[in-house]
Amino acid sequence: MKNLLYIGNELKARGGAPTSIDVLAPLLRAEGLQIQTASSKKNQLLRLSDMLITLIKNSHWADAVLIDTYSTRNYWYTVIISQLCRILNLDYILILHGGGLQKRLKKNPKLSRVLFSHSKLNIAPSHYLYETFQNAGFKNLIYIPNSVFLKEYHYLPRKVLKPKLLWVRAFAEIYNPHFALQVLRELLNEYPEAELCMIGPAKDQSYQHCLEYAQKYKLPVSFPGRLSKAEWIELSKKYDIFLNTTNIDNTPVSVIEAMALGLPVVSTNVGGLPYLLEEGETGLLVPPGDFLAMLNAIKNLLDSPELAEKLSQTAREQVEKFDWEVVKSNWIEMFEQL
Repeated sequence: MKNLLYIGNELKARGGAPTSIDVLAPLLRAEGLQIQTASSKKNQLLRLSDMLITLIKNSHWADAVLIDTYSTRNYWYTVIISQLCRILNLDYILILHGGGLQKRLKKNPKLSRVLFSHSKLNIAPSHYLYETFQNAGFKNLIYIPNSVFLKEYHYLPRKVLKPKLLWVRAFAEIYNPHFALQVLRELLNEYPEAELCMIGPAKDQSYQHCLEYAQKYKLPVSFPGRLSKAEWIELSKKYDIFLNTTNIDNTPVSVIEAMALGLPVVSTNVGGLPYLLEEGETGLLVPPGDFLAMLNAIKNLLDSPELAEKLSQTAREQVEKFDWEVVKSNWIEMFEQL
C-alpha cells in the first residue's frame, strides 16, 4: 500500500489547533507514503463537498482512504465518505478519535455496524477505544497510540509545587473549560497567590462565558489564545500543575504532552483517561463535574512534594512509548501488511 487519500479536518491551515491529519499526514509522507488530503475548507458544507470531490478524483489513484473518525457532528462526514468508498470499491481505514464513540455504538447500532464492520481496519489510539470496539464485537481492530516528538518536550521535574495551574485545550463545551475557573475560584480561598493560564482557540460560546466569569470574580487567569507548540511549551515552565477538565475524551495529546514536560496532571476520570493515567502513579483522577474533588487533588499535590515528584517522574517514563520514533514502526508495519 503506497498511495493514501487522508480525509479529515485540516484545522491548522485555517488557524485552528492542529488535528490528527495535520500532524500525521506529513509524518507518513516522510516515511515514503504518497498522501493526498482533504479538507481545509472552513464552511462545513464546502468541506464535505471538497472531501467528496477529492475522493472521486483520486479513486483510481488511491490504494485506500484513511478517515479521521469523531463522535459528534463530524461523525456524519465519516458515514458519508465511507459509503462513497464502498460504491467506488475503495478500501477505507478509520482512525477512531472521538471520546463519545461508545455512545454512538449504542445510539446508532445498525449504522455503526455498517460503518465499522466494512472498514478495512479500525485504528484505536487508546486501549479505551480498543476495548470499547472489541466488546461491541468488532474484530478488525488494531491499537496504534497517539504520538509526540519527545525531543521537543524538555522535561522539567516538579517537586515543591506552587499553585500555578495550566489548562491547554480548545474552548468547547465538551472540554468544560468553565470547570477550571470554578476550581481556581475556590483555590484562592486558601492559596491567594494561585493563578491559572488557559491556552487554546475559541470553538464555541464557552470561551466568552469563561471571560465573563473571570471578569465577574476578578480571577487571576490569563487567556493567551492559540499558541504554537513551541510557545506553549516555553510558557509551561512557569506552571506546576496541569488541569484536564473534559466531560468526554479519548487519549488527549495535550495530556500526553503535559506528562512529557513533567507537569503533574489532575484530570476528570472520563473516557480513555483512566487508561492513560494510573491513579496515584502517573496522575490524579477525579469524577467529572466534581470541582471540590479536583480542588482537593490539587491541594494534595501542593501539600505532598513526594507525590508531586513521583507523578512527574513516572508520567514522563510512561510517555516515552508515545515517541514517534517508537510509534511509527506500528504504522509502517500496518501498511506493509495491508
